[in-house]
Amino acid sequence: MAFTKQCNEIFNKAIEDYHMTDDIDTTIHNPYENGSIENRLYLKCWIDTVQWHLEDIIRDPHINPVDALSLKRRIDRSNQDRTDLVEQIDSYFRQKYADIKLSNDARINTESPAWAIDRLSILALKIYHMREQAERKDAGEEHKKNCTAKLNVLLEQQVDLSLAIDQLLEDIEAGRKYMKVYRQMKMYNDPSTNPVLYKKQ
Repeated sequence: MAFTKQCNEIFNKAIEDYHMTDDIDTTIHNPYENGSIENRLYLKCWIDTVQWHLEDIIRDPHINPVDALSLKRRIDRSNQDRTDLVEQIDSYFRQKYADIKLSNDARINTESPAWAIDRLSILALKIYHMREQAERKDAGEEHKKNCTAKLNVLLEQQVDLSLAIDQLLEDIEAGRKYMKVYRQMKMYNDPSTNPVLYKKQ
């Protein structure tokens, strides 16, 4: 099975599991073995799914400012968790391909496999929610037509991105490309590099 086929199946399961309750405080029940790549992929998409709905809620123009600040803090933590998960997935690939002999003309890719997989997870969410809009019973025909057209573009994008990721992994496995991982080093999350924080210490 192509790796992205497995990814897309796991992402769809995480999204469907979340929408059983459609509640940002739902407890995750990850069905995959702890430490496995399947477990990490499910958790990655679960975090993305919860954050998707946090982003919806915070855009309510009538939201209480105190609630909005609390949600903003939660979204910040979620972003850090998301980044940490991407780096864990890249660590899996680095270990998997650690003994690959590189071709003399091997090239580096613009992004690591896990950051491309991150985009695939977000794309699965876009597809789920755009399909929801395209099938809305209370929406007008124009809305549904526009959303169906957008859904078709997203589905095409999913096919293309899946193929590109699988080809990248094939190139890495064959030594034609190599991966190099840079930690995100988000400065605003670090009390020692965010001037607003360290000046108050």
